Formats: sequence, C-alpha cells, structure tokens
Amino acid sequence: MSFDALFSTAICYGAGAPQAGWTLALPITLPLTVVALLYAAGAFRLWRRSARSRPLRLRQALLFATGWAILAAALVTPLHALGERVFTAHMIEHELLMAMAAPLLVASRPAAAMMWALPVKLRLEFGAAGQAKVLRTVWAAISRPLAATFLHGVAIWAWHVPVLFAAALAQGVLHYAQHASFFGTGLLFWWVLLPRSGREQAYGSAVMHLFFTSLHTGLLGVLLLVSPRLWYPENGAGTDLWNLSPLEDQQLAGLVMWVPAGLIYGGAALLLAGLWIRSSSRKDREASHALHAV
Repeated sequence: MSFDALFSTAICYGAGAPQAGWTLALPITLPLTVVALLYAAGAFRLWRRSARSRPLRLRQALLFATGWAILAAALVTPLHALGERVFTAHMIEHELLMAMAAPLLVASRPAAAMMWALPVKLRLEFGAAGQAKVLRTVWAAISRPLAATFLHGVAIWAWHVPVLFAAALAQGVLHYAQHASFFGTGLLFWWVLLPRSGREQAYGSAVMHLFFTSLHTGLLGVLLLVSPRLWYPENGAGTDLWNLSPLEDQQLAGLVMWVPAGLIYGGAALLLAGLWIRSSSRKDREASHALHAV
C-alpha cells in the first residue's frame, strides 16, 4: 500500500459512497485515542488527590471532552470524507478545528492532567526537557501574541492559495499537514490569548489580536464569496450532493468563514473586552479603598 493510500484509508458504510465514509486511518485515530486516555488517567489521579479542586477539575474535564469530541467529529466522521468532495464541508471541518476544538481544549488546561498520567520518571524527564535552552528560546519567540497571531494567519492564508490547496487534496500527507498546521497554530493562538490567572494586563492585547484575526479571516471569506471564478475546482466534485453548483459551493464556504467563524473570534474579543473592563474597574475600586484607608 502506498503512503498516500495509508493516510487516506477509510471505512465506508451504506452504499459505499465516499460521502458516507468514516475516516478510521491510524494516523488520526491513534493520536486521538492516546490523548483521550492520557487525559482521562491523569484527571482521575488529580480528582482523587484533592477534593477541594474537584469543581475546577470537573469544569476542565467538560471543556476537554467537548473540545475532543468536536476534534474527533471534524477528523473522523463523514464530514471529513465529504470535505474532500464539497468545499463547504471542507471549510466547516477547518473551522471546527481552529475556532471551536482548539479554544475549548486550551481552556481545559489539559497539560497538568496529561502529565499526571505518566510515571514519575517520565514526568521528570519531560520537565527537564522543557527547560532546555533551545526549546525555551523558541517557545519564548512564538508564544508572544503578535507571533502567535502571525503564525495562525499565515497558516490560514497560505493553505488557501489554490496551488497548495490542490496539492493538499491530491496528497494525503499534505492534507494531514494542512490540518495539523491549522489545529497547531490554533492551539498556540488561543493559548497565548485566552485569559489565565495573573495575566489580566494582557486583556487589551488579546482583544486587539482577536479582532484582527476576525477581520482577516472575514476578508478571506468575503473574497471566496464574491469571486466570479472557482478557486478550487478539484474540491467541487460532489457539489451535486447538495444541489449546488461548484461556484455556489465556494460562495457558501466563504459565507461560513466570514460569518460563523468571524462571530467566534469577534465574540471572544468582546468577551475579553468585558473582562478587561471589569478587571480595570475592580482595580480602580481597590485603589480607591486603599487611598481612603490611608
């Protein structure tokens, strides 16, 4: 079996139509399964260690389970197989990866639970490896808001260049690289921008970068919507399944990128703006009380 055939293996149900296929390729199902098992084992250990932290652990577990389920739905369910024949389905799959699964998984803070699933020796080795100077230098460079926003934007725009998009459709390994870059830069983007304890001063920067991302992804969606020509004719082979012409399929995909995805990025920006205002008001009240106490 060729390399591309291995990566595109799927088990199809029903009449054998490609749109009915469940993608059960090992390069997808194995990482999903390992991540889920690691998180479950580590979360169970943490749950047993402390009763006081259980409400927090439960919220984190619900966020993780929801994010993982959305990730699995994008990569394993018939949506993935349909996305190779209908551009709108392909776009929905990408938005599920970047704008829904990634922020939910980041918000669940899964690293601690997954580390606790490992033996003590492995935990120590991973901790020591994380302190390596090269890794710390690279992480310090890419985990700045500007760098994370730039990398996420580059991944989105680069893979929508027609030549690269067509290559990803034609070659399984590039298709998985496309998904990995969308999801990976999405995780980085949301990890850098979502609020964490002690980082209230970063609210303003996060709001700006979320609004900017909403604008440039919306622009790409509008370009797809208003373009009079097909950008990806290879991705329109199954548009008759939805009674759409290939151009209508592209327009609908552009609308998906412009409106629902834009609402997620823009909504997150508005939410953080509200938290920023509330945090600033609280600090002003505390400063005022301290002044009156003197």
